[in-house]
Amino acid sequence: MSEFWLISAPRDKENLQALERMNTVTSKSNLSYNTKFTIPDFKVGTLDSLVGLSDELAKLDVFAESLIRRMAQSVVEVMEDSKGKVQENLLANGVDLTSFVTHFEWDVAKYPAKQPLVSVVDILAKQLAQIEIDLKSRTAAYNTLKTNLENLEKKSMGNLFTRTLSDIVSKEDFVLDSEYLITLLVIVPKPSYVQWQKTYESLSDMVVPRSTKLIAEDKEGGLFTVTLFRKVIDDFKTKAKENKFTVREFYYDEKEIKREREEMTRLLSDKKQQYQTSCVALKKGSSTFPDHKVKVTPLGNPDRPAAGQSDRERENEGEGEGPLLRWLKVHFSEAFVAWIHIKALRVFVESVLRYGLPVNFQAVLLQPHKKSCTKRLRQVLNSVFRHLDEVAAASILDASVEIPGLQLSNQDYFPYVYFHIDLSLLD
Repeated sequence: MSEFWLISAPRDKENLQALERMNTVTSKSNLSYNTKFTIPDFKVGTLDSLVGLSDELAKLDVFAESLIRRMAQSVVEVMEDSKGKVQENLLANGVDLTSFVTHFEWDVAKYPAKQPLVSVVDILAKQLAQIEIDLKSRTAAYNTLKTNLENLEKKSMGNLFTRTLSDIVSKEDFVLDSEYLITLLVIVPKPSYVQWQKTYESLSDMVVPRSTKLIAEDKEGGLFTVTLFRKVIDDFKTKAKENKFTVREFYYDEKEIKREREEMTRLLSDKKQQYQTSCVALKKGSSTFPDHKVKVTPLGNPDRPAAGQSDRERENEGEGEGPLLRWLKVHFSEAFVAWIHIKALRVFVESVLRYGLPVNFQAVLLQPHKKSCTKRLRQVLNSVFRHLDEVAAASILDASVEIPGLQLSNQDYFPYVYFHIDLSLLD
């Protein structure tokens, strides 16, 4: 299981014996794997200051957990084409998260234990706050780039009625810069190809004979050119509509088409260079840029790329690791490490507040073997340590006991210090 319980009990003879009983029972019953969790002796200060730190650490704990979950989700989004490898990138100090938690050692270089507790908490808070600021900035830039690319991709999707035609047509398909002539694009249903060939010249006066050409088609129909005099455009459109031919409004602007293609190329390049190339190089089948549902095949110009072929298939796919994923990996590790240090601080502060001075307690990390074991494990712990708070323990072990002024449950109170670490939401 990716779940851990972090508890503590006083380190006197009676409670050390209780810890031994706990280890014996949980081992024989195969309830959990238990290890000592070493926490340095910090400068305590006053009990009043510890009460304030307890509240601050509780808030910081929630913030840190939320932050690492957001970062984990960002890794999933960036690695959209390699989701099976996400866990390989969610590490803490180069090891998997479970190993880091079970082999935790306080990092005295980052968080000097000799400094006052309030200073250590301040270091952690500032570190996490800066990571969140950077995360928001980087993910906002990523999402903007991703959205721009999606918007351009949408123009290349759909059928001949809705998709962009800039990657289908070419300059040679049109009569350009003529005062009198114009080339129109007409969508003809596949069953009506023969009818079109027989009737297009007679749909209106002044249609140039033999000027039609099929330049692209999809599963529903074909895109034909036809050249006529400008002054009969309206009449031709009306007659075409009566025959179920659709004139597609399109003006060939070479500069605009070039600009659109360059914009797509630039965005593709930016995304590859700035982010994780093996996962955002727009691989075939990418969830961000789904394969076109409609295949549009240009005709008569074999050098022109098929419109149904996305730009991602025309780009070389890199296998490198871009700055965004690198940043996420490094700072996810930092945030996770900070979070576990916060858990350790919470155990220390709550243990001093619960068990008093001088500081003398033992922290233990328990990893329940199965979800079904947790209820039984709690019963064992509450029974073993009930002497730490007989009244509260009695209320937990016997739900029928009512204590005036107290509302206690198995979820919100224990006779011992208890904190929960759940890694399952990072899976």
